[in-house]
Amino acid sequence: MAKKIFTNLTFWVLLAICAGILLGHFSPATGVAMQPLGKYFIDIIKLFINPIIVVTIVVGICGMDSLKRVGRVGGKALLYFEIVTTLALVIGVVVAHLVQPGAGVDTSAVKTGDISGYRNTDVSINWWDFFRENITIQVLLLSILFGMIISKRPNKDKLLKPVYFASKYIFKALHWVMKAAPIGAFGGMAYTIGKYGLATLVPLAKLMICVYLTMGVFIFLILGSILRYYKISLWSFLGYIKNELLIVLGTSSSEAALPSLMEKLEHMGCHKSVVGLVVPTGYSFNLDGTSIYLSMAVIFLAQVFHIELNLHQISSIFVIFNVNS
Repeated sequence: MAKKIFTNLTFWVLLAICAGILLGHFSPATGVAMQPLGKYFIDIIKLFINPIIVVTIVVGICGMDSLKRVGRVGGKALLYFEIVTTLALVIGVVVAHLVQPGAGVDTSAVKTGDISGYRNTDVSINWWDFFRENITIQVLLLSILFGMIISKRPNKDKLLKPVYFASKYIFKALHWVMKAAPIGAFGGMAYTIGKYGLATLVPLAKLMICVYLTMGVFIFLILGSILRYYKISLWSFLGYIKNELLIVLGTSSSEAALPSLMEKLEHMGCHKSVVGLVVPTGYSFNLDGTSIYLSMAVIFLAQVFHIELNLHQISSIFVIFNVNS
């Protein structure tokens, strides 16, 4: 039993998060110095993100019977993304209005910001920059186009051989990198607590508690209903992806969990072509947790500065966040 616990990645990630919190709290300077551990871990994971998106989407598209099926799967996925993202925004706004996390916050020490430091920058249209800077949406579109071209070629099986080869060794290398997840989680948590401190986070505690509770409501109400429709136990699914959830919590980056999540969905029984097409797309178009956080943060700031938002302004928030999520 003890051996099973000590060889469990979840145990070590959870232990690393707790250790990071303690170090950041009792030795803030040392905690801040741990930033490279979390940063470098995420940077290494990001090296895998775009190659994985390319190979999985290309294999996913080529693995489908026809481009019509690709269109059907993509259309259903986008419809699902739109509906679920809208529900996430609605739940976030409703809970923020009911709980009012920004009410009563003292703004006397708040300084007026200056936007003079912001400037317009030229938009890059270099495909290499999209890969180098991890601009997912452009890489996603390029991968879809590449997959469609290969799928129409008569010798597509021959063309896919190097893609399958790359996919195999990318995921194999990633398995080794993920063994360092506890180190990344420790560094990320130690830095966060060391830099901002538990005491300085008290004014935001109500907002963060509301955000996490709202995410819990969303998971059990919306995602739970979807899983129940397909006769999948929510608790079993959450237990199945517990490592990925803890990695996201420790590193504050959902990208760190993308590759292993895709593998687990395939092992769970999801078709490889569907996983390859839908999951990377969801990372660009279906950020439900971000939608909840941003919608609640806007309402929180409005409450802090006593700004009354009318129905038209709230509707504008929905539209803006829907477009940007």
